[in-house]
This record gives sequence, C-alpha cells and structure tokens, in this order.
Amino acid sequence: MLAAVALVTLTYVMPVAALWMTRLAPAAWETGSWADVAGLLGGSLLRIGLVLGGMISAFGMFNALVMSYSRLPLAMAQDGMLPGLFAKMHPRTRAPWVAILACALGWAMCLGLGFERLVTIDILLYGSSLALEFVALVALRLREPELRRPFRVPGGIFGALAVGVAPILLLGFSVVRSQHEQVLGMSSFSFGMILIVTGVLAYLLNLALKPAGWAPVAEKTQAAL
Repeated sequence: MLAAVALVTLTYVMPVAALWMTRLAPAAWETGSWADVAGLLGGSLLRIGLVLGGMISAFGMFNALVMSYSRLPLAMAQDGMLPGLFAKMHPRTRAPWVAILACALGWAMCLGLGFERLVTIDILLYGSSLALEFVALVALRLREPELRRPFRVPGGIFGALAVGVAPILLLGFSVVRSQHEQVLGMSSFSFGMILIVTGVLAYLLNLALKPAGWAPVAEKTQAAL
C-alpha cells in the first residue's frame, strides 16, 4: 500500500514539476492547455500523442468506473435496499445491465454541465462520501476498538482523527475556491448540496414507504425454488 501511494504521488508530482520547469504563468492554464503546451514544446506529434494518451486514459478510467459503480445498485438490490429490478443480470455475461443503464442515464444527463462544473460537483459529492469514511473510522475506533482488521491505523484515537484532517481540509479548500462555477443559475456548491440533500430525502422516503426494505433478491430466488 505504501508503494502504491508513492507511485500515485509521483504520477501527480512529475507532470506538475515538468510544467514548473517551463516557467509558464499559472494564469495561462485552462481546459485544453496541456495539449497547447505540448504543441509548443514538442510540435504537432507531441500534441497528438498527448491528446491520444489522454483519450486512452479517460476511456480506461471510465470503463473501470462503469464496472465498479454499476455494482452498487446491484448490491443494494441484493440487500433489499432497492427494487429487485436493479439486480437483473445478463444471462450470458452476468453484467448488471439494468444498473448499467441507470448509471448511464445519470451520466448522460450531466454531459451539458461542462468540465469545470463537473469537477466541482465531483469534489463535493466524493469529498462528502470520503469525509463520512473518516468519520466511520473514528466511530469504529471508539465503538469497537478490538475489532479484527486487515490493517490498522496506528496512534489510537489520535491517529484515527489525524489521518482525516488533511484530506478534509484540502477538499474544503477546493470547494471554496470553486464557488464561481455556476449551474442552473446557482453556484456549483449549492447545486451539489441540493443533490446531497435529495439523496438523503430519497433514502428517508424509501424508508417510510418500505420500512422493512425491498425483498432481497436472494430471498425471492429461494422462495421460487
């Protein structure tokens, strides 16, 4: 895990260090600047290579996210938190095709927002979920300090608190700096908060309508047998 962290850090630091060596002003950077600078430094071939590399990277990341995120509605349906429709699997590939289509619909609705707005919303939504993970770490350290774990953050309760301080501060700084982005006449921060509140309300509505939850898919299969 430490080696992976070091490798990821290098992949972020090295490009920034290379750009620092060009002495270009930070104000000159905007969407598409990587390709423009590559053209200035290495000509059209480097520009084309960088664009192709970015496209391949984006496709690979998106493909991985489709495979991972589509499993969330599937698992929720299997646990009775969503209707069993989301647990439908393709008979040949075993892919959760209903969940994939539902996720694809949500992603398609975001295409018109633009890159900067999407980054701001992503930071807010992902940052909120990440902050909850750090809170859960502290809560588990308090409630179940002797729980067996594959690995353990050292330092007791202080270590559990300290490990989440820097990421949460960085996420908060990013959200504050991106307040100028507008979505539907409101700031991206306000729009993201509306999405978060909508998710909470949807959960409470589902809980009110289905107090016992939807029938888990495994139970339906057992009943049919």
